[in-house]
Amino acid sequence: MTTPFVCGCGRCQWCRDGQAQVCPDQTQPGFTHWGSFAEYVALHAADANLVAVPGVIGDAAAAGLGCRFATAYRALTARARVTRGEWVTVIGAGGVGLSAVQIAVAAGARVVAVDRTPAALALARSLGAEHTVLTGPGERSDGGADRGEHAADVAAQIHDLTGGGSHVAVDAVGTPSTCADAIHSLRRRGRHVQVGLLPSVGGHPAVPMDRVIAWELDVLGSHGMASADYPSLLRLVEAGTLRPQALVERVVGLAEGARLLPSVDVASPVGITLIDPRLL
Repeated sequence: MTTPFVCGCGRCQWCRDGQAQVCPDQTQPGFTHWGSFAEYVALHAADANLVAVPGVIGDAAAAGLGCRFATAYRALTARARVTRGEWVTVIGAGGVGLSAVQIAVAAGARVVAVDRTPAALALARSLGAEHTVLTGPGERSDGGADRGEHAADVAAQIHDLTGGGSHVAVDAVGTPSTCADAIHSLRRRGRHVQVGLLPSVGGHPAVPMDRVIAWELDVLGSHGMASADYPSLLRLVEAGTLRPQALVERVVGLAEGARLLPSVDVASPVGITLIDPRLL
């Protein structure tokens, strides 16, 4: 069994309409109540939130769905509605971003992945990204064909690589600069999906609304995925079309997980780390 990280109450109109990810009375184990990294976790409205996982899907693939893979799946399929042949720019090659790369490629899209870590971009390429752009002062792209010498202007590079800008952009990081890069990377009438949570330090972050208005861009928020939407995702995982387990870098026990968690905000991992409480 698995469950969304956003659990609906199961009673409100949003839940009844299959949109539990925006339930006004939602709960999130580990945030709204005790949960995560335990042998047992209390789940509210379990009849509305538990999802059966087909037996052929292994533990790593099931655990890898988590927040990241399911969130990226809904962002691209239900919110951006990406179609075959479109250009998709993914800003951030962490768990959500790499999931978005794999999902976009499976949908037949052409992907540009953007990140500050060369190894993460190499993994994005192995998942099907057509181009990568390495960000950061003085750094160069990991592939000569990418022409991404220094991302002083990420958007300009993406416009060059895609012949006029992406049809869809995903900010999988959540900073004012990555949000702006994603929006500016779009072609006219493109669609931006904000997945990374933007901090509200000093007020809400500035969003380049002048570009949004002038180019008639769609700006879409995406917040997890309701249990009602899991069957279509699980069918693709069961068929091998999507492979969340390919993003798993390592599996650690609780003791190692406790050591790693305090540094999560400064680490530069490649892929995702799973915590298995059964391991010592």
